[in-house]
Amino acid sequence: MEQQPGQPCIICGQVKEEGIVIVSHFICEDCESEMVHTEAEDAKYRFFIGRMKKIGLQKNA
Repeated sequence: MEQQPGQPCIICGQVKEEGIVIVSHFICEDCESEMVHTEAEDAKYRFFIGRMKKIGLQKNA
């Protein structure tokens, strides 16, 4: 199996090789970890929600 090159992360925009794919959109390991550890009261939480809306996961936010 041929190794795929890195993909751009939908959150940070950087091309990385390690991460997850949700509904055909890539989220790098670093952003995934940061999202999991961000509290809802944190200002960055709204940033993450905005990015996730791009992939249709937050239809009624």
